[in-house]
Amino acid sequence: MPVINVEDLTDKDKAVMEVNQLKIEVKLERWLTSKCCEEIKEYIQAGVEEDILVKGIAEDKNPFKEKGVRSLSENVSSKAVTSSASETTGDHLIYTAEHFALKESLRKIIDQEINPYVDQWEAERTFPAHKIFKILGSAGFLGVNKPVEYGGMGLDFSYSVAVAEELGNIRCGGVPMAIGVQSDMATPALARFGSAELKKEFLLPSIVGDKVACLGVSEVGAGSDVSSIKTKAVRQGDEYVINGGKMWTTNGTQADWMCLLANTSDGPPHRNKSLFCLPMNLPGVQIARKIDKLGMWSSDTAEVFFDDVRIPCNNIIGQEGMGFTYQMLQFQEERLWAVANVLTVMDNIIQETIQYTRQRKIFKQPVLYHQTVHFRLAELQTEVELLRSLLHRATALYIKGNDVTKLASMAKLKGGRLVRELSDSCLQFWGGMGFTSDVLVTRVYRDTRLMSIGGGADEVMLGIISKYMDTLPRK
Repeated sequence: MPVINVEDLTDKDKAVMEVNQLKIEVKLERWLTSKCCEEIKEYIQAGVEEDILVKGIAEDKNPFKEKGVRSLSENVSSKAVTSSASETTGDHLIYTAEHFALKESLRKIIDQEINPYVDQWEAERTFPAHKIFKILGSAGFLGVNKPVEYGGMGLDFSYSVAVAEELGNIRCGGVPMAIGVQSDMATPALARFGSAELKKEFLLPSIVGDKVACLGVSEVGAGSDVSSIKTKAVRQGDEYVINGGKMWTTNGTQADWMCLLANTSDGPPHRNKSLFCLPMNLPGVQIARKIDKLGMWSSDTAEVFFDDVRIPCNNIIGQEGMGFTYQMLQFQEERLWAVANVLTVMDNIIQETIQYTRQRKIFKQPVLYHQTVHFRLAELQTEVELLRSLLHRATALYIKGNDVTKLASMAKLKGGRLVRELSDSCLQFWGGMGFTSDVLVTRVYRDTRLMSIGGGADEVMLGIISKYMDTLPRK
């Protein structure tokens, strides 16, 4: 049997090894659990009282003691824990041991390669996308649900949701958003409908982190109303000639290529659009400006113009005229991804607010002990848990091939509104500190305002939900 040198392993290999190790540990723990149940059964058959049973197992017969697992009598605790900390493989609705191993590996990268530099990137109004994407791509995190033959892990979309949740531990909104554009907004249509040649040229290097991608959909006069875009791609021989412009382009100043939506005919607005892979270094592509924003400071956002940009006809994704449909499919994954990401953000803000208000005193007692504070935090945590359940239900249905447009729209709507409400309430409890740039809640207050606007505004989500409810006015 050959000896493996750990130093020769890639980050992706190490992540896979960690997943396999966790599988072994889970199997062992299940076996130990069954043995513990046998011990309990013997006690019950012997007629032992419940309190003696618990004490007996905790002191004498508990096989978990040496493994550091809490006994039955230790399961009740007054210490506050985050929902992510309280979840385990056995009681999660959609996550398995592999999901948690993936999250743990990603958390190490976040703690070592991202969070120590977030404050610097926020001040500089940008982050080194190529460097960070290469680190994430080498470990497999930019294509967990993408085909193995193009560098992905070949897992289902629930793993992308798990990754999105873990990225919520990055202490700003801009970097996770940029990563999400790369992994779940600019590449799903290419992975699903693109030719093998396009996947090799654009998808593979995006998954491994060699290329930075951006999504070109929104325009000055067409944001949530995608059907109203004006950018045109006119076919001339073996090429398309592109003219127009795109607005609010995340990763725009650093991107190597754009997943571009453009009109390819004068037909009906839902059947006249096509998606293209457009290299950003072509003649005629102009980065007009880097946009200064209210939040998401570490993410670069650009306005891009196209002046007679020529691309080969082979750069079209799928069929001509199907771009609007492909983009709507991309939106479902984008919206679920955004909800997963913001759930972790909200969990963290609630926990940091609890910690701060527990130590900060007013009127001779901790702020947290005032009923209006701890009741409000209880309400907010309840809302977060309800949203989490909706997300996991939608994800479970989606990976089984169901249409989750209505549920994804509901989750996106609720997520955008809840994070605005939650960040505002928590910021209030921080008092004067909440009005400074020294605490996370302030950054979250700025960054997450985008969720009710980007990827389809709240009003558009309401329209989609109403359509599925069949309550829209009839024309």
